[in-house]
Amino acid sequence: MSMPNASFVPRAALSAIVPVVADSPPAPLHLADNTNLFGVPPAALRELSALDPADLVHYPSSSGPELREAIAGYLDVSPNEIVLGCGADDVINCAFRAFCEPGEGIAYPDPTFMMARYFAITNNLRPLPVPYAGGALDTDGLLAARAAMLYVCAPNNPTGSQPHPAELHLLLERFGGPVIIDEAYAEFSGESIVNLVAEQPRLIVVRTFSKAFGLAGLRVGYAVASPALVREIEKTRGPFAVSTAALRAARAAVTEDVDWVHARVRDAIEARTELVRLLTERGFAPVPSRANFVLVPVANARRTAERLAASGIAVRILVALPGIGDAVRITVAPIPLMRQVADALRDAA
Repeated sequence: MSMPNASFVPRAALSAIVPVVADSPPAPLHLADNTNLFGVPPAALRELSALDPADLVHYPSSSGPELREAIAGYLDVSPNEIVLGCGADDVINCAFRAFCEPGEGIAYPDPTFMMARYFAITNNLRPLPVPYAGGALDTDGLLAARAAMLYVCAPNNPTGSQPHPAELHLLLERFGGPVIIDEAYAEFSGESIVNLVAEQPRLIVVRTFSKAFGLAGLRVGYAVASPALVREIEKTRGPFAVSTAALRAARAAVTEDVDWVHARVRDAIEARTELVRLLTERGFAPVPSRANFVLVPVANARRTAERLAASGIAVRILVALPGIGDAVRITVAPIPLMRQVADALRDAA
């Protein structure tokens, strides 16, 4: 009896990408992930410690109505304008699948969040990068890309630049398809267009609990959009995207600890300002940032990161960024640590 042929060929598009491996080498000072290094909301910790083992036997709520209601209160929107996901990147991935046919294009500024290109390719879509020159969006370029969807990160990762509201409004007025505005770092910039969701039926604003709220390990993201768009994203997401523990901890944080979070955001902004000052004094030209990280152009990012790692500091390596060149991205942390990092970077670059 002949055996079936076990060989197979994966989709050709996948040859253009490598698996995302976000783990960085262990380091006493880990500054590579843009997470909140100023603590975890106390209410979230209390909620996690109070979990009953019996709560973990059953599946979580599929749509998370209690968390959606809490987020709605935080942002002054309606609960039916919110869809949850396993991190913000899950929501972005689902939105790409929901609104784009195979072969259509996703236009985005370049450089930006690496997962925009990644999810375009894995969903059999065409990534359409448009150079992000001088920190200003090329709105004409994005509109001319003939894309089915636009993706804009505000503030942008990895540059930290904040698109001007007029640029975003122009895209919403002139583009005929869905527009994703990724506001993962909005708490740090103090700017948001989530208030436009009710009047912009093509707008999808993506937010997360991984940054300012300090809950990256729980993987909770969400999008705010019209109920019609929310329903379509839910179709591609599937049930039980967010765990019971994550639903409860995030709800506690956004219900009870918003003032605490805002205080930590102020700490991060103060540390960001100090890091920029220290780096400038040491001869660097950090990119102006509205997020909780600073991008620092260097001659050789890999060599610089290796030397920092030898000092116990992990940073994100970014090679040959359009319009920038090599750079390292540094997550802000309490000011005494920023002084340590600035000195180490001076010696490493």
